[in-house]
Amino acid sequence: MTSDAELIARYDARVPRYTSYPTAPHFGALGAETYAAWLAAIPEGAELSLYLHVPFCDRLCLYCGCNTAVVRQERPKRAYATNLIKEIGMVAGLIGGAARVTHVHWGGGTPTALPADCLVAVMAEIRARFAMPADAEVAIEIDPTSLDGAALAALKDMGVTRASLGVQDFDLKVQEAIGRHQSFEETRAAAAALRGLGVHSLNLDLIYGLPEQTPDSVRTTALQALELNADRIAVFGYAHVPWMKKHQALIADESLPDAASRLAQANVIRETLEGPGGYAAVGLDHFALPTDSMAKAMSAGALHRSFQGYTTDAAPILLGLGASSIGTLPDGYVQNTPAVPAYNAAIEAGRLAAAKGVALSADDRLRRAVIERIMCDMAVDLPRMAAAFDADPAPLLRDGEALAGFVADGLARFDGARLEVTERGRPFVRNIAALFDVYLRKGAAAPRHAQAV
Repeated sequence: MTSDAELIARYDARVPRYTSYPTAPHFGALGAETYAAWLAAIPEGAELSLYLHVPFCDRLCLYCGCNTAVVRQERPKRAYATNLIKEIGMVAGLIGGAARVTHVHWGGGTPTALPADCLVAVMAEIRARFAMPADAEVAIEIDPTSLDGAALAALKDMGVTRASLGVQDFDLKVQEAIGRHQSFEETRAAAAALRGLGVHSLNLDLIYGLPEQTPDSVRTTALQALELNADRIAVFGYAHVPWMKKHQALIADESLPDAASRLAQANVIRETLEGPGGYAAVGLDHFALPTDSMAKAMSAGALHRSFQGYTTDAAPILLGLGASSIGTLPDGYVQNTPAVPAYNAAIEAGRLAAAKGVALSADDRLRRAVIERIMCDMAVDLPRMAAAFDADPAPLLRDGEALAGFVADGLARFDGARLEVTERGRPFVRNIAALFDVYLRKGAAAPRHAQAV
Protein backbone atom coordinates (compact mmCIF):
# COMPACT_ATOMS: atom_id res chain seq x y z
CA MET A 1 0.00 0.00 0.00
CA THR A 2 1.31 3.43 -0.97
CA SER A 3 2.34 5.41 2.09
CA ASP A 4 1.00 8.87 2.90
CA ALA A 5 4.48 10.30 2.35
CA GLU A 6 4.61 8.83 -1.15
CA LEU A 7 1.13 10.15 -1.96
CA ILE A 8 2.07 13.63 -0.80
CA ALA A 9 5.28 13.60 -2.83
CA ARG A 10 3.27 12.57 -5.88
CA TYR A 11 0.21 14.77 -5.62
CA ASP A 12 0.82 17.80 -3.36
CA ALA A 13 0.64 20.36 -6.16
CA ARG A 14 -0.89 23.84 -6.15
CA VAL A 15 -4.41 23.44 -7.50
CA PRO A 16 -7.63 25.49 -7.26
CA ARG A 17 -10.22 25.08 -4.52
CA TYR A 18 -12.83 24.99 -7.30
CA THR A 19 -15.36 27.38 -5.87
CA SER A 20 -15.93 28.30 -9.52
CA TYR A 21 -14.98 27.09 -12.98
CA PRO A 22 -13.22 28.77 -14.68
CA THR A 23 -11.45 29.88 -11.51
CA ALA A 24 -10.92 33.55 -10.64
CA PRO A 25 -7.27 33.75 -11.87
CA HIS A 26 -8.61 33.09 -15.36
CA PHE A 27 -11.07 35.99 -15.33
CA GLY A 28 -10.36 38.78 -17.78
CA ALA A 29 -11.48 42.38 -18.13
CA LEU A 30 -15.26 42.71 -18.04
CA GLY A 31 -16.92 46.12 -17.86
CA ALA A 32 -20.01 47.54 -16.24
CA GLU A 33 -21.86 47.59 -19.56
CA THR A 34 -21.56 43.83 -20.00
CA TYR A 35 -22.63 43.21 -16.40
CA ALA A 36 -25.62 45.52 -16.84
CA ALA A 37 -26.69 43.58 -19.93
CA TRP A 38 -26.37 40.28 -18.04
CA LEU A 39 -28.51 41.64 -15.21
CA ALA A 40 -31.16 42.93 -17.59
CA ALA A 41 -31.38 39.47 -19.17
CA ILE A 42 -32.32 37.79 -15.87
CA PRO A 43 -35.92 36.54 -16.22
CA GLU A 44 -38.62 38.23 -14.18
CA GLY A 45 -39.25 36.47 -10.90
CA ALA A 46 -35.94 34.56 -11.07
CA GLU A 47 -34.64 32.90 -7.92
CA LEU A 48 -31.29 34.21 -6.75
CA SER A 49 -28.88 34.59 -3.85
CA LEU A 50 -26.90 37.58 -2.66
CA TYR A 51 -23.38 37.81 -1.29
CA LEU A 52 -22.33 41.03 0.47
CA HIS A 53 -18.64 41.63 1.11
CA VAL A 54 -17.52 43.84 3.99
CA PRO A 55 -13.76 44.52 3.58
CA PHE A 56 -13.12 45.77 7.12
CA CYS A 57 -11.73 44.18 10.27
CA ASP A 58 -10.91 45.44 13.76
CA ARG A 59 -7.71 43.37 13.64
CA LEU A 60 -5.72 41.72 10.85
CA CYS A 61 -4.84 38.09 11.51
CA LEU A 62 -1.53 37.07 9.96
CA TYR A 63 -2.93 33.98 8.23
CA CYS A 64 -5.80 35.86 6.56
CA GLY A 65 -6.20 35.56 2.79
CA CYS A 66 -9.36 37.66 2.50
CA ASN A 67 -9.81 41.04 0.85
CA THR A 68 -9.92 43.14 4.00
CA ALA A 69 -8.09 45.83 5.97
CA VAL A 70 -8.08 47.16 9.51
CA VAL A 71 -10.33 50.24 9.58
CA ARG A 72 -11.30 51.72 12.94
CA GLN A 73 -12.84 55.02 11.89
CA GLU A 74 -16.59 55.03 11.49
CA ARG A 75 -16.87 57.46 8.56
CA PRO A 76 -15.43 55.15 5.84
CA LYS A 77 -17.58 52.29 7.10
CA ARG A 78 -20.74 54.38 6.86
CA ALA A 79 -19.76 55.60 3.39
CA TYR A 80 -19.26 52.00 2.29
CA ALA A 81 -22.64 50.94 3.69
CA THR A 82 -24.30 53.83 1.84
CA ASN A 83 -22.74 52.60 -1.38
CA LEU A 84 -23.86 49.03 -0.72
CA ILE A 85 -27.41 50.36 -0.51
CA LYS A 86 -26.91 52.27 -3.76
CA GLU A 87 -25.51 49.19 -5.49
CA ILE A 88 -28.46 47.09 -4.33
CA GLY A 89 -30.79 49.67 -5.87
CA MET A 90 -28.90 49.73 -9.17
CA VAL A 91 -28.77 45.95 -9.46
CA ALA A 92 -32.45 45.53 -8.54
CA GLY A 93 -33.41 48.24 -11.02
CA LEU A 94 -31.54 46.56 -13.88
CA ILE A 95 -33.15 43.20 -13.13
CA GLY A 96 -36.56 44.84 -13.27
CA GLY A 97 -39.03 42.23 -12.05
CA ALA A 98 -39.19 41.31 -8.39
CA ALA A 99 -36.53 38.61 -8.17
CA ARG A 100 -36.93 36.09 -5.35
CA VAL A 101 -33.99 36.04 -2.92
CA THR A 102 -33.66 32.74 -1.07
CA HIS A 103 -30.20 33.19 0.50
CA VAL A 104 -28.24 36.20 1.73
CA HIS A 105 -24.64 35.71 2.85
CA TRP A 106 -22.61 38.41 4.60
CA GLY A 107 -18.85 37.81 4.40
CA GLY A 108 -15.61 39.66 4.79
CA GLY A 109 -13.55 40.77 6.49
CA THR A 110 -15.77 41.05 9.49
CA PRO A 111 -19.33 42.08 8.55
CA THR A 112 -20.07 43.24 12.10
CA ALA A 113 -17.27 45.78 11.71
CA LEU A 114 -19.97 47.92 10.08
CA PRO A 115 -21.97 50.07 12.52
CA ALA A 116 -25.03 48.16 13.76
CA ASP A 117 -27.55 50.55 12.20
CA CYS A 118 -25.77 50.21 8.84
CA LEU A 119 -26.16 46.42 8.90
CA VAL A 120 -29.86 46.80 9.61
CA ALA A 121 -30.30 49.48 6.90
CA VAL A 122 -28.58 47.40 4.21
CA MET A 123 -30.67 44.34 5.06
CA ALA A 124 -33.83 46.46 5.02
CA GLU A 125 -32.93 47.68 1.52
CA ILE A 126 -32.58 44.10 0.32
CA ARG A 127 -36.02 43.22 1.65
CA ALA A 128 -37.48 46.36 0.06
CA ARG A 129 -35.94 45.72 -3.35
CA PHE A 130 -36.38 41.95 -3.61
CA ALA A 131 -39.02 39.41 -2.69
CA MET A 132 -37.79 37.36 0.26
CA PRO A 133 -39.80 34.39 1.49
CA ALA A 134 -40.19 33.89 5.24
CA ASP A 135 -37.84 30.89 5.17
CA ALA A 136 -35.03 32.69 3.33
CA GLU A 137 -31.62 32.06 4.87
CA VAL A 138 -29.65 35.04 6.15
CA ALA A 139 -26.09 33.99 7.03
CA ILE A 140 -23.22 36.03 8.43
CA GLU A 141 -19.55 35.48 9.34
CA ILE A 142 -18.55 36.62 12.84
CA ASP A 143 -15.40 37.26 14.84
CA PRO A 144 -16.49 36.25 18.38
CA THR A 145 -14.22 38.86 19.98
CA SER A 146 -16.15 41.72 18.37
CA LEU A 147 -19.69 40.49 19.04
CA ASP A 148 -21.04 43.16 21.39
CA GLY A 149 -24.60 43.98 22.43
CA ALA A 150 -25.18 46.41 19.55
CA ALA A 151 -24.07 43.82 17.00
CA LEU A 152 -26.32 41.16 18.55
CA ALA A 153 -29.31 43.49 18.41
CA ALA A 154 -28.54 44.22 14.76
CA LEU A 155 -28.33 40.52 13.91
CA LYS A 156 -31.76 40.01 15.44
CA ASP A 157 -33.24 42.92 13.46
CA MET A 158 -31.62 41.58 10.29
CA GLY A 159 -33.29 38.22 10.73
CA VAL A 160 -30.05 36.24 10.76
CA THR A 161 -30.72 32.49 10.65
CA ARG A 162 -27.19 31.10 10.33
CA ALA A 163 -23.91 32.32 11.76
CA SER A 164 -20.33 31.23 11.21
CA LEU A 165 -17.84 31.76 14.04
CA GLY A 166 -14.17 32.01 13.20
CA VAL A 167 -12.20 29.80 15.61
CA GLN A 168 -9.11 28.62 13.69
CA ASP A 169 -7.36 27.24 16.80
CA PHE A 170 -7.77 27.54 20.58
CA ASP A 171 -4.12 26.82 21.41
CA LEU A 172 -2.47 29.92 22.93
CA LYS A 173 0.87 29.29 21.19
CA VAL A 174 -0.83 29.08 17.82
CA GLN A 175 -2.88 32.19 18.50
CA GLU A 176 0.25 34.12 19.40
CA ALA A 177 1.97 32.95 16.20
CA ILE A 178 -0.89 34.09 13.97
CA GLY A 179 -1.79 37.27 15.82
CA ARG A 180 -5.28 36.16 16.75
CA HIS A 181 -6.11 35.98 20.45
CA GLN A 182 -9.49 34.46 21.19
CA SER A 183 -10.36 32.42 24.24
CA PHE A 184 -12.61 29.40 24.33
CA GLU A 185 -14.80 31.23 26.83
CA GLU A 186 -15.31 34.16 24.44
CA THR A 187 -16.25 31.78 21.66
CA ARG A 188 -18.62 29.79 23.85
CA ALA A 189 -20.32 33.01 25.00
CA ALA A 190 -20.75 34.14 21.38
CA ALA A 191 -22.27 30.80 20.42
CA ALA A 192 -24.70 30.92 23.34
CA ALA A 193 -25.69 34.49 22.54
CA LEU A 194 -26.39 33.61 18.90
CA ARG A 195 -28.48 30.62 19.90
CA GLY A 196 -30.36 32.93 22.25
CA LEU A 197 -31.26 35.14 19.29
CA GLY A 198 -32.87 32.18 17.58
CA VAL A 199 -30.02 31.49 15.14
CA HIS A 200 -30.88 27.92 14.23
CA SER A 201 -27.69 26.95 12.42
CA LEU A 202 -24.19 27.52 13.79
CA ASN A 203 -20.95 26.92 11.91
CA LEU A 204 -17.37 26.91 13.18
CA ASP A 205 -14.21 27.45 11.10
CA LEU A 206 -11.02 25.59 12.02
CA ILE A 207 -7.64 25.75 10.28
CA TYR A 208 -4.77 23.26 10.15
CA GLY A 209 -1.26 23.84 8.81
CA LEU A 210 -0.55 26.87 11.03
CA PRO A 211 2.70 27.50 12.92
CA GLU A 212 3.00 25.76 16.30
CA GLN A 213 0.26 23.25 15.42
CA THR A 214 0.75 19.53 16.02
CA PRO A 215 -1.60 16.56 15.67
CA ASP A 216 -2.09 16.59 19.45
CA SER A 217 -2.83 20.32 19.60
CA VAL A 218 -5.39 20.25 16.78
CA ARG A 219 -7.09 17.26 18.43
CA THR A 220 -7.49 19.35 21.58
CA THR A 221 -8.99 22.23 19.59
CA ALA A 222 -11.35 19.84 17.79
CA LEU A 223 -12.52 18.37 21.10
CA GLN A 224 -13.15 21.87 22.45
CA ALA A 225 -15.07 22.71 19.29
CA LEU A 226 -17.36 19.75 19.94
CA GLU A 227 -18.41 21.37 23.21
CA LEU A 228 -19.98 24.25 21.24
CA ASN A 229 -22.53 21.93 19.58
CA ALA A 230 -22.18 23.50 16.13
CA ASP A 231 -24.34 22.17 13.33
CA ARG A 232 -21.45 22.42 10.86
CA ILE A 233 -17.68 22.65 11.13
CA ALA A 234 -15.43 23.72 8.25
CA VAL A 235 -11.80 22.62 8.38
CA PHE A 236 -9.49 24.51 6.04
CA GLY A 237 -5.83 24.03 5.25
CA TYR A 238 -3.88 27.24 5.73
CA ALA A 239 -3.00 28.74 2.35
CA HIS A 240 0.41 30.41 2.64
CA VAL A 241 0.57 32.88 -0.26
CA PRO A 242 2.76 35.79 0.92
CA TRP A 243 3.33 36.88 -2.69
CA MET A 244 -0.38 37.73 -2.78
CA LYS A 245 -1.00 38.64 0.87
CA LYS A 246 2.03 40.59 2.06
CA HIS A 247 1.18 40.37 5.77
CA GLN A 248 1.56 36.57 5.57
CA ALA A 249 5.30 37.19 5.15
CA LEU A 250 5.29 37.77 8.93
CA ILE A 251 4.73 34.01 9.22
CA ALA A 252 8.13 32.47 8.52
CA ASP A 253 8.13 29.62 6.00
CA GLU A 254 10.25 27.50 8.33
CA SER A 255 7.63 27.78 11.10
CA LEU A 256 5.03 25.98 9.01
CA PRO A 257 4.42 22.23 9.16
CA ASP A 258 5.41 20.24 6.09
CA ALA A 259 2.86 18.52 3.86
CA ALA A 260 3.03 15.23 5.78
CA SER A 261 2.34 17.02 9.06
CA ARG A 262 -0.52 18.96 7.46
CA LEU A 263 -2.12 15.71 6.31
CA ALA A 264 -1.65 14.18 9.77
CA GLN A 265 -3.34 17.19 11.37
CA ALA A 266 -6.25 17.06 8.90
CA ASN A 267 -6.70 13.35 9.57
CA VAL A 268 -6.71 13.83 13.36
CA ILE A 269 -9.36 16.56 13.14
CA ARG A 270 -11.47 14.43 10.86
CA GLU A 271 -11.22 11.39 13.13
CA THR A 272 -12.23 13.52 16.12
CA LEU A 273 -15.22 15.10 14.41
CA GLU A 274 -16.47 11.88 12.86
CA GLY A 275 -15.78 9.73 15.91
CA PRO A 276 -16.67 11.42 19.21
CA GLY A 277 -18.48 14.22 17.41
CA GLY A 278 -20.73 12.11 15.18
CA TYR A 279 -20.34 14.50 12.25
CA ALA A 280 -20.58 13.36 8.65
CA ALA A 281 -17.77 14.34 6.27
CA VAL A 282 -19.08 16.65 3.55
CA GLY A 283 -16.97 17.07 0.46
CA LEU A 284 -13.36 18.08 0.94
CA ASP A 285 -13.36 20.07 4.15
CA HIS A 286 -16.80 20.35 5.78
CA PHE A 287 -18.48 18.31 8.49
CA ALA A 288 -22.15 18.39 9.44
CA LEU A 289 -24.42 16.74 11.95
CA PRO A 290 -26.70 14.15 10.32
CA THR A 291 -29.69 16.38 11.18
CA ASP A 292 -28.22 19.41 9.39
CA SER A 293 -29.47 20.46 5.96
CA MET A 294 -25.96 20.20 4.51
CA ALA A 295 -25.63 16.53 5.46
CA LYS A 296 -29.10 15.89 4.05
CA ALA A 297 -28.23 17.69 0.81
CA MET A 298 -25.07 15.60 0.47
CA SER A 299 -27.06 12.38 0.90
CA ALA A 300 -29.57 13.54 -1.72
CA GLY A 301 -26.91 14.57 -4.24
CA ALA A 302 -28.13 18.17 -3.92
CA LEU A 303 -25.00 19.74 -2.44
CA HIS A 304 -23.51 22.71 -4.30
CA ARG A 305 -20.26 24.65 -4.28
CA SER A 306 -19.92 28.41 -4.61
CA PHE A 307 -17.49 31.16 -3.67
CA GLN A 308 -18.63 30.65 -0.06
CA GLY A 309 -17.63 26.98 -0.21
CA TYR A 310 -20.09 24.13 0.20
CA THR A 311 -23.71 25.22 0.32
CA THR A 312 -27.28 23.95 0.21
CA ASP A 313 -28.19 27.00 -1.87
CA ALA A 314 -29.69 25.77 -5.15
CA ALA A 315 -30.45 29.21 -6.63
CA PRO A 316 -29.02 29.38 -10.18
CA ILE A 317 -27.91 33.02 -9.78
CA LEU A 318 -25.62 34.54 -7.16
CA LEU A 319 -25.14 38.31 -7.20
CA GLY A 320 -22.06 39.76 -5.54
CA LEU A 321 -22.33 43.13 -3.80
CA GLY A 322 -19.45 45.18 -2.45
CA ALA A 323 -15.76 45.47 -3.25
CA SER A 324 -14.15 42.28 -4.67
CA SER A 325 -17.40 40.28 -4.54
CA ILE A 326 -18.00 37.72 -7.29
CA GLY A 327 -21.35 36.84 -8.82
CA THR A 328 -22.54 33.91 -10.92
CA LEU A 329 -25.07 34.69 -13.64
CA PRO A 330 -26.50 32.62 -16.49
CA ASP A 331 -24.03 34.32 -18.86
CA GLY A 332 -20.91 34.00 -16.73
CA TYR A 333 -18.97 35.26 -13.72
CA VAL A 334 -18.45 38.90 -12.76
CA GLN A 335 -16.22 40.40 -10.08
CA ASN A 336 -16.36 43.89 -8.60
CA THR A 337 -13.17 45.88 -8.33
CA PRO A 338 -11.35 44.84 -5.12
CA ALA A 339 -10.13 48.30 -4.07
CA VAL A 340 -12.61 50.09 -1.81
CA PRO A 341 -11.81 53.60 -3.18
CA ALA A 342 -12.42 52.41 -6.76
CA TYR A 343 -15.60 50.63 -5.71
CA ASN A 344 -16.90 53.71 -3.91
CA ALA A 345 -16.04 55.97 -6.85
CA ALA A 346 -17.91 53.78 -9.32
CA ILE A 347 -21.06 53.47 -7.21
CA GLU A 348 -21.10 57.16 -6.28
CA ALA A 349 -20.88 57.99 -10.01
CA GLY A 350 -23.92 55.79 -10.66
CA ARG A 351 -21.93 53.02 -12.34
CA LEU A 352 -21.69 49.33 -11.52
CA ALA A 353 -18.30 48.41 -10.06
CA ALA A 354 -17.70 45.35 -12.26
CA ALA A 355 -14.06 44.99 -13.30
CA LYS A 356 -13.36 41.36 -14.21
CA GLY A 357 -15.20 38.25 -15.26
CA VAL A 358 -15.66 35.63 -17.93
CA ALA A 359 -18.45 34.60 -20.28
CA LEU A 360 -19.16 30.87 -20.08
CA SER A 361 -18.82 28.63 -23.10
CA ALA A 362 -20.76 25.39 -23.53
CA ASP A 363 -17.63 23.45 -22.57
CA ASP A 364 -17.18 25.63 -19.46
CA ARG A 365 -20.70 24.79 -18.31
CA LEU A 366 -20.16 21.06 -18.79
CA ARG A 367 -16.81 20.99 -17.05
CA ARG A 368 -18.10 23.19 -14.25
CA ALA A 369 -20.83 20.63 -13.59
CA VAL A 370 -18.37 17.72 -13.70
CA ILE A 371 -15.98 19.42 -11.27
CA GLU A 372 -18.82 20.44 -8.93
CA ARG A 373 -20.10 16.86 -8.70
CA ILE A 374 -16.59 15.54 -8.03
CA MET A 375 -16.09 18.13 -5.28
CA CYS A 376 -19.56 17.59 -3.77
CA ASP A 377 -20.44 13.94 -4.40
CA MET A 378 -16.93 12.50 -4.68
CA ALA A 379 -18.29 10.84 -7.83
CA VAL A 380 -19.52 11.57 -11.34
CA ASP A 381 -20.74 9.58 -14.33
CA LEU A 382 -18.96 11.24 -17.26
CA PRO A 383 -21.13 9.99 -20.18
CA ARG A 384 -24.31 10.76 -18.27
CA MET A 385 -23.10 14.25 -17.46
CA ALA A 386 -22.15 14.88 -21.08
CA ALA A 387 -25.59 13.68 -22.19
CA ALA A 388 -27.25 16.15 -19.82
CA PHE A 389 -25.44 18.94 -21.69
CA ASP A 390 -25.99 17.38 -25.12
CA ALA A 391 -22.21 17.09 -25.47
CA ASP A 392 -19.78 14.52 -26.81
CA PRO A 393 -18.38 12.55 -23.83
CA ALA A 394 -15.12 11.71 -25.64
CA PRO A 395 -13.07 14.70 -24.32
CA LEU A 396 -14.10 13.94 -20.73
CA LEU A 397 -13.31 10.26 -21.13
CA ARG A 398 -9.88 11.13 -22.54
CA ASP A 399 -9.27 13.28 -19.47
CA GLY A 400 -10.38 10.33 -17.35
CA GLU A 401 -7.50 8.26 -18.67
CA ALA A 402 -5.22 10.36 -16.45
CA LEU A 403 -6.94 8.78 -13.43
CA ALA A 404 -4.84 5.63 -13.80
CA GLY A 405 -2.30 6.76 -11.22
CA PHE A 406 -4.98 7.74 -8.72
CA VAL A 407 -6.66 4.36 -9.21
CA ALA A 408 -3.37 2.49 -8.75
CA ASP A 409 -2.76 4.40 -5.51
CA GLY A 410 -6.22 3.58 -4.15
CA LEU A 411 -7.43 7.18 -4.32
CA ALA A 412 -10.11 6.64 -6.96
CA ARG A 413 -12.10 4.05 -8.86
CA PHE A 414 -12.82 4.44 -12.58
CA ASP A 415 -14.57 1.92 -14.81
CA GLY A 416 -14.16 3.94 -17.99
CA ALA A 417 -17.35 5.91 -17.36
CA ARG A 418 -18.04 6.48 -13.67
CA LEU A 419 -15.45 8.07 -11.40
CA GLU A 420 -15.53 7.62 -7.62
CA VAL A 421 -13.14 9.18 -5.13
CA THR A 422 -12.31 6.77 -2.31
CA GLU A 423 -12.20 7.77 1.34
CA ARG A 424 -8.41 7.69 1.19
CA GLY A 425 -8.57 9.90 -1.87
CA ARG A 426 -10.74 12.59 -0.23
CA PRO A 427 -7.77 14.85 0.69
CA PHE A 428 -6.70 14.71 -2.97
CA VAL A 429 -10.09 15.43 -4.53
CA ARG A 430 -8.91 18.81 -5.83
CA ASN A 431 -6.12 17.06 -7.75
CA ILE A 432 -8.66 14.69 -9.27
CA ALA A 433 -11.02 17.52 -10.21
CA ALA A 434 -8.08 19.37 -11.79
CA LEU A 435 -7.78 16.63 -14.42
CA PHE A 436 -10.89 18.12 -16.06
CA ASP A 437 -9.68 21.74 -15.90
CA VAL A 438 -8.54 22.77 -19.39
CA TYR A 439 -7.49 26.23 -18.18
CA LEU A 440 -5.04 24.76 -15.67
CA ARG A 441 -3.38 22.77 -18.45
CA LYS A 442 -2.70 25.98 -20.33
CA GLY A 443 -0.52 27.12 -17.42
CA ALA A 444 -0.98 30.58 -15.93
CA ALA A 445 -1.93 31.28 -12.34
CA ALA A 446 -0.80 27.98 -10.80
CA PRO A 447 1.41 29.75 -8.22
CA ARG A 448 -1.67 31.65 -7.03
CA HIS A 449 -3.31 28.47 -5.81
CA ALA A 450 -2.82 26.85 -2.43
CA GLN A 451 -1.32 23.44 -1.71
CA ALA A 452 -3.69 20.55 -2.35
CA VAL A 453 -3.09 18.96 1.07
